[in-house]
Amino acid sequence: MKYKCLVLDHDDTVVNSTATIHHPAFLEALKLLRPGETISLEDYFRDNFDPGFTEMCTGKYGMTEQEIETEVQCWRDYVAKHTAKAYDGMKELIARQKAQGGLVCVVSHSYDFNIRRDYEANSLPMPDMIFGWEYPSEQRKPSTYALETIARKYGLAPSEMVMVDDLKPGYDMARAYGVPFVGAGWANDIVQIREFMQKNSDFYFDSVEKLYHFLFC
Repeated sequence: MKYKCLVLDHDDTVVNSTATIHHPAFLEALKLLRPGETISLEDYFRDNFDPGFTEMCTGKYGMTEQEIETEVQCWRDYVAKHTAKAYDGMKELIARQKAQGGLVCVVSHSYDFNIRRDYEANSLPMPDMIFGWEYPSEQRKPSTYALETIARKYGLAPSEMVMVDDLKPGYDMARAYGVPFVGAGWANDIVQIREFMQKNSDFYFDSVEKLYHFLFC
């Protein structure tokens, strides 16, 4: 076990959710809020990467706070009827980290209830701590609040933790707190995202299998 605490993003890191859930849910929200407008899956990935989901809604689509709440409700309605599938090998990776006495925490922009449901549906060992969208905006990624809380609770130094994420907010959070960062490159092959992650991550892997070997072999 290379790190005492494995800090995982959720969407497109543990489960394949953007292509199967978040993007189609956002398209449904656009039909309601911005009739006639649409966004491709590739552009949706790219905009979530930078500047980020909230900034995309307010900047690109000019959504008000109330409209964002409507978008979130559209997403919740869609999520209630669809469950994301975990990537092959993720169950074994999380199980080994836990079996060897390590910690697994989740820092995500999904809600706690949705993360727990995905873990249960995919028979994944439940995380030790979850920091989701239900936290105040100032405590969500890229804020270091989650990492600070994990470190304080378990008495960990930044070097004893590792952050695994497919998007820039996770990278920004890890960098700000001094935690090693792994770029998760198995959800998409968008040039802008891949090149940024390869250049800036401490480590970058394009498959869960390679991450597993890095952590345990």
